[in-house]
Amino acid sequence: MSDSATVTVSRSITAAPGVFAPGHLGELTQYLPFELVDDVLKQTRAVEHRLRVLPSRVGVYFVLALALFPRLGYARVWQKLTAGLAGMSVPSPSEKALRDLRRRLGPTPLRAVFEVVAGPLGRPQTPGVCYRGLRTVGFDGCNSLRVPDTAPNRSWLGRIRYRMGFAGYPTVRLMALVETGTRGLLGASLGSSTDRDEPRLARRLLPLLGPGMLVLLDRAFDATGFLTDLHGTGAHLLVRSKSTRKPPVLGHLPDGSYLSTLNGLAVRVIDADLAVSGADGSHLVEQYRLITTLIDHHQYPALELVRLYHERWEVEIAFLALRHTILQGNVLRSGDEYGLQQEIWALLTLYQLLRMAISWPR
Repeated sequence: MSDSATVTVSRSITAAPGVFAPGHLGELTQYLPFELVDDVLKQTRAVEHRLRVLPSRVGVYFVLALALFPRLGYARVWQKLTAGLAGMSVPSPSEKALRDLRRRLGPTPLRAVFEVVAGPLGRPQTPGVCYRGLRTVGFDGCNSLRVPDTAPNRSWLGRIRYRMGFAGYPTVRLMALVETGTRGLLGASLGSSTDRDEPRLARRLLPLLGPGMLVLLDRAFDATGFLTDLHGTGAHLLVRSKSTRKPPVLGHLPDGSYLSTLNGLAVRVIDADLAVSGADGSHLVEQYRLITTLIDHHQYPALELVRLYHERWEVEIAFLALRHTILQGNVLRSGDEYGLQQEIWALLTLYQLLRMAISWPR
């Protein structure tokens, strides 16, 4: 005969009062708790000054829900957001009231929320997150988030002109710093019609870099001044060189790479021929010239770095998720700069919360 016992374990949790309790606003409140949202609203001075049917906290989650349901109008998104409140006295705001809620909130709180949740998601021991003790991250730009063709949007973003005429929609210029192992966002910046240079946008994110990181970059970032500033953060770099760059050869190394310099910055150059075979039988051969500050060829063999460089494409997969998985190819909603900024910071926040849910399963 075996003895048995029943043990009761209790756990205390903090719940927001009222009909808009955090558990009612969706599963993502596990990763974006109401305490965090309330603190951000307080820090950005966006807390409502009088008692409202739609408080500012609800506005944050509503804007996130707009990104989650890009094909639905305001009223149907509100229905989705409050679907778990059946049997409770839930407001039924008009679309005008929901638009006013967005305007009252503005873009600043959503940007602040994103900056709080942005950051590395993988542990050092997580496969793919680190290369020989260095966390691999990548810069890249996205110029294909389409926005409504309105006069305020054109004034901020300009128009894309092709040989046969103008593009149907303006597009947002987005620069992101991504952890390649998890595709989590470390940071992002938005550009206007005057920000056509990718390194210029990426400079805004350099403070997010530091020792222990290895930054993967494509040819658009091969600018000596930018690479020097990046190296000044303490991070290492691995960048594909432009075809016009002819670095001096200062010494050959046994793995086929050679030592060089970029305006006083000591680097190592790796030339590689890459062959790609397509499923249709096509065959492509292309030469890559990679530049890195990882000088030690014993610790960082050239062949490993050539293979590692293609981890940079994880950034493109992150942009694919933004454009086609979350947005489903839809044009953004907002017709002016501040509405677009709010919407994009919400989209980036939503993406990061989803990556957190994937990387930190409960």
